[in-house]
Amino acid sequence: MSKLSEPLKAFINAAHARPNTTTAPRHIASVYEKIAKDARSKQVGLPAWLTASTAVTMTMNSPQSLLELYGLATSANQSRGAQSGVWTAELMREVGLKCIGLNGVPRTINSLGAFFDGLPKDVQSELRKRKPRRHLSRQSIDETLKRGNWLWNSIYHPFTDKLTAKLGQSHPDLPVFIIEGEYGALFSDPGYPGGNDPNRPDIGRVLMSIVAVACLRTQTGVGPQVVSHVFGLRKAYEDGSAEAEEEVQGGKWLASNEGSLWLLEQVDSIIEAIGGGKGTSFAPGLDTPKAKL
Repeated sequence: MSKLSEPLKAFINAAHARPNTTTAPRHIASVYEKIAKDARSKQVGLPAWLTASTAVTMTMNSPQSLLELYGLATSANQSRGAQSGVWTAELMREVGLKCIGLNGVPRTINSLGAFFDGLPKDVQSELRKRKPRRHLSRQSIDETLKRGNWLWNSIYHPFTDKLTAKLGQSHPDLPVFIIEGEYGALFSDPGYPGGNDPNRPDIGRVLMSIVAVACLRTQTGVGPQVVSHVFGLRKAYEDGSAEAEEEVQGGKWLASNEGSLWLLEQVDSIIEAIGGGKGTSFAPGLDTPKAKL
């Protein structure tokens, strides 16, 4: 295969194109610490604030910041003893995986790869033992479709059919891919062979809505979708689906007007810190006019 010319490689990696991940600001640990402290005062548990913080940081494309967040969360999760680091890493990388459906594949590849490389060796060793859970097969396809339709209906009821029809008008395969490929195969929790594993936390119905709100708020330009998923979080408590899974401490409060406002404020504080006061890094545009090749 022919090589790329030096001028072409240089242009691909030109500074104005922002080709690299976002570096962690020096004070990012204190930002996460403030969120954790404020969450405790409002009785919002670690899974909720860590899920939100991870989703924002993934969207901001800052693997270094993810590792700072991991260190803080592991220290705050000492009740799990020797497995604290593994549990925290499992939750964060499951959030990162689900961010694909909101942010796209590339940022998840960047962030999860660098995140794994920065973890302690003993944690890496435990994570290497994990097997994939989302293989599609003749045995799993019906259950995957069932999960996708259930989650879609839970979030968008009573407007499910109306929204599906509207998406299908844009493109007939759009609702098919969203419901089957994202809500079924990715967003819904596939469970674990042989039952739940205490060291592999679920990102269930409530935490999935928190992931969506955090990612979409960070992107900007998608206000209607933020509204939909704020309502989606609320509906988890209205339709009883939140009670069907392990309790998310503070989840019901986050679904309230006051709690949802607090959640969005914490998202904004991370954007402010990692973005250096310039806002989100998700799609900020080129820094300068394009130089000539």
